[in-house]
Amino acid sequence: MNILMVCLGNICRSPLAEGILADKAAKAGFNWLIDSAGTSGYHIGEPPHVLSRQTAASHGIDISHQRGRQFTKEDMQRFNRIFVMDEENFWEVRRMAGSEWDETKVSLILELLYPGEKREVPDPWYGTQKDFQFVYDLLDKACDALINSFAAENT
Repeated sequence: MNILMVCLGNICRSPLAEGILADKAAKAGFNWLIDSAGTSGYHIGEPPHVLSRQTAASHGIDISHQRGRQFTKEDMQRFNRIFVMDEENFWEVRRMAGSEWDETKVSLILELLYPGEKREVPDPWYGTQKDFQFVYDLLDKACDALINSFAAENT
């Protein structure tokens, strides 16, 4: 399975989601390709936000090797599932995908926990460590749901 996590700048939410899911998938014995991207080009080549790195590290996950990149329409072909953090990301991925758009692959990540509610992962960019921890907790639960769902479907 190839999974892409997408947020705006690819330095706060999606790097956390990538790191969390990669850790859980490895522990579950799943050989998944997990990546992240942003809909903007603001932070291409940059490491994740220092508070994202610190939050992940406090849970034993190292995301310091990640570098920001921008979503491309080719990502629609490379990935089986694309999880976005909010509605703005959803619509921007749709726009950027152009003729490659496949709605069956793209959803809000919190749909894994709250189907049909269109809940969004808040952007902690201007927040404190507490805000990054809140985002981590949301993503951790969503990634657990994804791992558990995949395991149940493939047993």
